[in-house]
Amino acid sequence: MSSCTDPTSAPQPARISVTDFQRLLAEQHPFAEVLGIEITDIGYGTARAVLPARDSHQRLGGIVAGPMLMGLADLVLYAAVVGATGQANAVTASLTINFLRKSPAGAIIADARLLKVGRMTAGEVLLHGERSSEPVAHIVSTWSVPASHHPKT
Repeated sequence: MSSCTDPTSAPQPARISVTDFQRLLAEQHPFAEVLGIEITDIGYGTARAVLPARDSHQRLGGIVAGPMLMGLADLVLYAAVVGATGQANAVTASLTINFLRKSPAGAIIADARLLKVGRMTAGEVLLHGERSSEPVAHIVSTWSVPASHHPKT
């Protein structure tokens, strides 16, 4: 098992740059552009993304709609998975979102980190508004990484 959060291991570089990841999205995942999510940072098993403030992201009451938050979480985890594995063919196996409070209108920040890298990769995301570090949602997810592109686990 390979862990991305082991403080005793030397940090590894990301296996894809933000620029190359954006190119990957444009070429192979054009649907990702619909939400306007900006990937701002990718590390080995980590990523940060921003869902911009848009009226089309809101539901009644001026809060950001749940499906927008799920899309943000899935995409930032994909960035973290590709950052750790270099494998663009990884796919979501499960995603569970826990809404903790109303999501404020405005941009939403997503911070992802992987907990385990392997054939089944696991990670989590915390979402918060741009003006507060109070989390609005916690997401856990597993990813299936093609067998020929991961460490044995």
